[in-house]
Amino acid sequence: MVEKSVEERIAELRRQIHYHNYRYYVLNDPVISDHQYDLLFRELQELEAAHPELITPDSPTQRVGAEPLEAFRKVRHPVPMLSLSNAFDEAELRAWRERFLRLLPEESEPAYVVEPKIDGLAVALTYEGGRFVHGATRGNGLVGEDVTANLRTIKSLPLRIPVDPGGPPAPPLIEVRGEVYMPVAAFEELNRRQAQAGEKLFANPRNAAAGSLRQLDPRITAARPLSLFAYQIGIMEGREAASQWESLQLLRALGFPVNQDIARFDDFEAVVAYCHEWMEKRDILPYEADGVVVKIDDLATQARLGFVGREPRWAVAYKFPAREATTRLLDVQINVGRVGTLNPVAILEPVEVGGVTIQHAGLHNFDDIARKDIRIGDIVRLKRAGDVIPHVIGPVEDLRTGEERVIEPPTHCPSCGEPVVRPEGEIAIYCLNPGCPAQRVERITHYVQVMDVEGMGARTVQLFVEKGLLRDAADLYSLRREDILALEGFADKSADNLLAAIEASRDRPLQRLLTALGIRGVGWMVAGELATHFGSVDRLMAASEEELQEIEGMGPHTAASIVEWFGQERNRQFIERLRAAGVRMTEAGAPPERPQPLAGLTFVITGTLPSMSRERAKALIEEHGGKVSGSVSSKTSYLLVGDKPGGTKYNAAQKLGVPMVDEAGLLAMIGKG
Repeated sequence: MVEKSVEERIAELRRQIHYHNYRYYVLNDPVISDHQYDLLFRELQELEAAHPELITPDSPTQRVGAEPLEAFRKVRHPVPMLSLSNAFDEAELRAWRERFLRLLPEESEPAYVVEPKIDGLAVALTYEGGRFVHGATRGNGLVGEDVTANLRTIKSLPLRIPVDPGGPPAPPLIEVRGEVYMPVAAFEELNRRQAQAGEKLFANPRNAAAGSLRQLDPRITAARPLSLFAYQIGIMEGREAASQWESLQLLRALGFPVNQDIARFDDFEAVVAYCHEWMEKRDILPYEADGVVVKIDDLATQARLGFVGREPRWAVAYKFPAREATTRLLDVQINVGRVGTLNPVAILEPVEVGGVTIQHAGLHNFDDIARKDIRIGDIVRLKRAGDVIPHVIGPVEDLRTGEERVIEPPTHCPSCGEPVVRPEGEIAIYCLNPGCPAQRVERITHYVQVMDVEGMGARTVQLFVEKGLLRDAADLYSLRREDILALEGFADKSADNLLAAIEASRDRPLQRLLTALGIRGVGWMVAGELATHFGSVDRLMAASEEELQEIEGMGPHTAASIVEWFGQERNRQFIERLRAAGVRMTEAGAPPERPQPLAGLTFVITGTLPSMSRERAKALIEEHGGKVSGSVSSKTSYLLVGDKPGGTKYNAAQKLGVPMVDEAGLLAMIGKG
């Protein structure tokens, strides 16, 4: 007897998979990620393998997919468009190889073709006498939907072959398999237009491509930026190809777009290395790819190996870790920044995305929340890619129960309870209370980082604020040794080191002080211009907006922000307290011109550095003549790498051959190592 719990679990898995097949293939509106679907399907396969007596003809493992949409004419594929088995890691990729090798003659090692697995919509394109006659979606693998009129609108799809008169003659009949997709840049532009028009946004490029291709009105499809990659020949009359690689070369010669990153290997270890290389590249590709497909190259060997159930033995999809998932939005937390901005953060049911468990994600701002109609209690789509902080894409509205709660913009600061304001023309909501505890910690942390107070990070600042020792950064200069020693974690040496670092900060250059004040719009470069132009805090305080705008590159918003900041009495009092503490207020007495060993060099920073914040590293580079950019390009001189570097910057640097340097290397370059 089979345990009833196993039988019930199999029935539940079938129900879920049928539902998600319908959402994915029929409605083009999935409510779970591909990775989550793969895990459900894998579990069902394993349970049925252990209990074959429970396999039924209607199980999702016994057929290819869902039924086609009734609105389109049905087209039966001459050769089924079957799906692939998945390998989620290197061990499973090697296990796939071991399985098929057992079915081949001993010491038989085939060649392989490795192709990017484009995240789009699979199609079959039929040509008769060189003319495109009809095209269909994959559908359920046996029967698809006739979308010929829509496919004709895709500019990369040849309407006649060969495209080049000098190419090989077109076969009398050929069916070409391909993937319709939407480039990432085109997808982002499409969503921007959708937002401007007040229309629903697409969740990802795959949904955008599928939804665009399956429009009943081809004019809508024509307005969407779709592209195509051809990847296989289904049937062909009048000539033969001996291998997958030869098939791809023929398709390319006939004028079909074939992905330039497809590669052929005689050695399986090279295949494994290429798969890993592609996993590192995914964040810099111009299209979405959720893995790579590994195929045995020789078509005769493919035919010998055949199929098992719904999957060919001669190919496997090596899947990348998921970057999208769905989970429940439990609540919204509001963080207060150093200039008083109220920033919403999603509190989520923990979910794994790209090998990392995510519990918090960005929500951008309250306008974005309202536009997407995100509610507490919603099942939401979550995305994480490269260095990007995880963010909520939007809700899955069809899964709402009616118990979800609308997220209202705050009327009062969650830290201090004071009313908040939203300036006209701005998206951000602000707390203007200078005594707000949350802002206090952020402002002091910013000050000590810029003024290079070693040994004082955000947690230490939080502790000092909680103990009542710091109300603002000026209080740093009145800290007593006995006050510091009374705090947990401090001993004689650490207390003395901190006091020495605070003492040294009194004589920092004016550019540092102006940056450390935290005036909105005044970063390191602007502060340098101000220090050079005015030479003292007093002259800057007396400057008008018109005088400020005389500085090259100074915009009206930054000028207004500076005048407003110095116009507030509490800020003037703060300046006077710093002056009384001996903090330098002028460029007079500044040290000799600092050497510029980094002049002409551009750096990009990634990861967590051992002993300095990114802001401190940026200031250090700029002090010594270098520049800091936010993204890697061919103009980048060095990538400054810390612990846990972000994939996007690191991979881009590897691809472009950009030299990498760690913190110790940077210090050596400026003569401090």
